[in-house]
Amino acid sequence: MTENPFFSPSTLPYKLPDFTRIREEHYLPAFERGMADQLREVEAIAGDTGPATFANTVEALERSGQILKRTATVFMSIASSDTTDGIREIETEILPKLTKHGDAIHLNRALYARIKQVTTEDPEEAWLLEKYREDFVRAGADLSEAEQERLKELNEELTRIATAFSQNLLTASTASALVVKDAKELDGLSESAIKAIEKDGEYVLPLLNFTNQPALAELTDRQTRRRLYELSVSRAPENFDLAVKLATLRAERAALLGYPNHAAYSVADQTAKTTDAVEEMLGKLVGPAVANARREAELLSEQAGFPIEAWDWSFYAEKVRKARYDFDSSELRPYFELDRVLRDGVFHAAGELYGITFADRDDLTGYHPDVRIFEVFNADGSQLGLFVFDPYARPTKRGGAWMNNLVDQSHLFGELPVVMNNLNVTKPAEGPTLLTFDEVNTAFHEFGHALHGLFSDVRFPRVSGTEVPRDFVEYPSQVNEMWATWPSVLANFARHHETGEPVPAELLEKMKAAEKFNQGFATVEYLAAALLDWAWHKLAPGETVEDAEAFEAAALERAGIAFDLVRTRYRTNYFAHIFSSGVGGYSAGYYSYIWSEVLDAESVEWFKENDGLKRDNGDHFRSALLSVGGSMDVMTAFRNFRGRDPRIEPLLERRGLLT
Repeated sequence: MTENPFFSPSTLPYKLPDFTRIREEHYLPAFERGMADQLREVEAIAGDTGPATFANTVEALERSGQILKRTATVFMSIASSDTTDGIREIETEILPKLTKHGDAIHLNRALYARIKQVTTEDPEEAWLLEKYREDFVRAGADLSEAEQERLKELNEELTRIATAFSQNLLTASTASALVVKDAKELDGLSESAIKAIEKDGEYVLPLLNFTNQPALAELTDRQTRRRLYELSVSRAPENFDLAVKLATLRAERAALLGYPNHAAYSVADQTAKTTDAVEEMLGKLVGPAVANARREAELLSEQAGFPIEAWDWSFYAEKVRKARYDFDSSELRPYFELDRVLRDGVFHAAGELYGITFADRDDLTGYHPDVRIFEVFNADGSQLGLFVFDPYARPTKRGGAWMNNLVDQSHLFGELPVVMNNLNVTKPAEGPTLLTFDEVNTAFHEFGHALHGLFSDVRFPRVSGTEVPRDFVEYPSQVNEMWATWPSVLANFARHHETGEPVPAELLEKMKAAEKFNQGFATVEYLAAALLDWAWHKLAPGETVEDAEAFEAAALERAGIAFDLVRTRYRTNYFAHIFSSGVGGYSAGYYSYIWSEVLDAESVEWFKENDGLKRDNGDHFRSALLSVGGSMDVMTAFRNFRGRDPRIEPLLERRGLLT
């Protein structure tokens, strides 16, 4: 048998994992050896009898566990992007072991004692040292032995339950799919879209991981819309009980660590710092957003000629756009061909702003035939990293869109970044891939995350790229969305896929005029999810929930965001952001999207004030903010870029919520 490919660094360019050699049977042996090796390395660090220094303690920890890191990075990526029954079995077995492994390091008293002894005058080292001390305390290093034993039990149980939640949800995307036998029931969808979901004489429309499925805007048959909507909101019902268990165990864990609830624990190391700060910001938005949504509902019911239901909203929103603004969003789709959006839109904007260039690397192989790989270069021709792009939805891929690193940039290891973007665009049965504008916007958004990883210029992996507070990480990606509609960028990529003709100026004007319409819906849908997350994670230790659905309804009513026509973007049973990770993820952190959007709106304003798409502006954003990753206080980095603290008014103006 050939040597396990995880046992030594990849020899491919940029240390890209060698997917041609990696097999399922390699993962478990690599995990076991990786954990054993790292524990030996940690014991050597903790048992060092000399004075504790930054080099022999903190830097040594940064260097430890390389086999484990290589294995876990690839495995987690595959588990999200192209899973199999075998991968899911390994996931169920290995995730609790990884949790136990992490506890063995963070609860090592001798190691923690040495970390507390370290001193350094170097600012970057001092910041990392503080991060390590914070990590250990938040992981329970200061607890008694008995408390640590209970913490270990909680962490393992949380991991097991969250894994089950995640796997149930992946299964439900197809198990709860809309299935019809007569294509007439799908009237409104394009011929190519219908053909793409035909399977064995039936038509199977899988669920995407949010409440309002995109097809609801197009399906003309009201009963088909209702069926699709009800399938969406009722999927994976077994996850309600799992969510209750996760929330109550997290509350117990927070109390053990000295916090009144999980929300307080979660925000303590974020830029928000306190639950009061989050609640104050969310509270400012609820009233105006609900009022706006109610006005929109009246318009939609007037357009429909009857009181609409939740499954009618998206369909009649399109009708109102057409009537009020003479704008039909489907008219844009022929101008948004995937490859052109990527090369002449996403890459073009980055080139104009930062001077970077891209080259196809067809000689490099991804983990799936749909994956494309590009080499990225700085303006001076020097190597910057690799960009891995996986655009299409498939049954083996989780819902949503995301970015992750396959290799972290760090000067410590002399490694350049390999970053990956995953989208969930429906792959056509034949012909070009035509995107909705939302999908175009998502491509720009995720590439904003990719830029954060590519431009990282730090010494240590622990603070590389997107290793920043969760309520800051969405900010650079949200800023990158602005270039999707920047006139020169849009003119470069928005061309008809058959004729090459540019998108008509009048159609763009209609789109801009219609932009603030339906913002009440969008804001209420989002805020409801953020406040639902918050309610679950403000449970007090020992508080019980008998009925998860009743709890959900009461929480939304209490927050003033309950509105039958606009359901929360994610219900409890499919809220993967907060329940698919046992001890982390976005639990008590879904607020971070709008928290980050405050910074985003301020930054967009700055770019516009400074003539937009210019190299000087891009270089300033890159050097002051993107390149520093988490190697300094991120709000200091924001002030270095913006020149002052953020204000909320630009966000309120953007969302049409200023009174």
